[in-house]
Formats: sequence, structure tokens, C-alpha cells
Amino acid sequence: MSALIYIHGFLSSPLSHKAQQVKAWLGENRADIDYHCPFIPPYPGQARDLLENLVESLVESQAEAQPRPVYLMGSSLGGFWATYLAEKYDLRAVLINPAVKPSMLMPEYVGVELQNYHTDDTHVLSERHIDELRAVDTPQIHRLANYWLMAQTGDETLDYRLAVEKYQGCKQLVEEGGDHAFQGFEHWISDAIDFLAARETRVC
Repeated sequence: MSALIYIHGFLSSPLSHKAQQVKAWLGENRADIDYHCPFIPPYPGQARDLLENLVESLVESQAEAQPRPVYLMGSSLGGFWATYLAEKYDLRAVLINPAVKPSMLMPEYVGVELQNYHTDDTHVLSERHIDELRAVDTPQIHRLANYWLMAQTGDETLDYRLAVEKYQGCKQLVEEGGDHAFQGFEHWISDAIDFLAARETRVC
């Protein structure tokens, strides 16, 4: 059985709207794909360890000789993490309004009490956490065929042009208008899953 890891954004959770849409769609249309959406801690070192361990456990859980197919889907900061994992493990990834250089934005949150959008959890970032984020940055990607960028020009949180530039040469969907949540995402889930599951020659 294949597995899909949905990686939510900063201060979000598995209860995010898009995560729930993907989970519901898979349940109705692709029960052969095992859905995973872990709660991603806001601290980069912890997030990296959690995601790496999850990917490795899923790949190694395949009883057959071939590694288990693992797909990635990430929104906002989740897109940053999906890129890191796609490069490290050679996985396919759909990125929805991804954060390209989060280490440039995160310093404004240092020392500020931050609350999760869906829970009562609060967090405080330090300079060490920004250093952890820089350590896993992938300023240049190499596995171009692994990515599908979905961006909307009306994103009020991130500059979509940075993503268009970084993922140049990859499959891209750039829609006029919309917002950071990516309006109408549910209409693209089927195509996104087809892309992730496609067996195409990859560019390395």
C-alpha cells in the first residue's frame, strides 16, 4: 500500500481544512493510499526528526522487496518541509503556496508567545530554532520532476513569485487571485494524487 504524508503549515494542525479535504477524498476514492498527517511541532529540529522518522518507517514497512511508495503534500511551511524530504529521499511532492525562505520571516516571531490555530498549545521560538530552520533549507532543488507547485497570486502571507522562481522547471499551477489558503483546492486533489502516483522518468 502506498502512503501519503500531508504536512500542514506553521501553527496549524491535522485539523486544517485542506488536510481534512485530502483525508476525506482519499477515503472515498483511493482507499489503497494510507493517509498520514502528523502534528508538526513549530520547533524545526523536532519537526525534522518527526518527519524523517515517519518517512523512513513508512518506506521500511513494505514487506515486499520494493520500497513502499511514499507521497508528500505540503502547505505553506509544510511545503518547505515537503521539499526537504523530497530532496533527501527522492519522493514526489505537491506544494501548496509553499514557504520558500521561512528563515527570513521567522525572526519576527522570536520571543513571542505563539498559539496554535486549532489547539490551546502555545510556543516560543528562540534564535536557536531559526538556526535549525536554516540548516535544513534547500535553496536549490535538483529533482525537478518530483514537484508540482500550486500557487495563487492573491496569497496575502507569502510572495508567490518566490515559489515560481524556485520551482522553475517543475510542473506549476499558478492561479490568479485566491489567497494563502488556496481557494478551490478541493478541485485539484484528484489531479494532485494522479501526479504523485505517476511513474515518470525523474530528473536528478
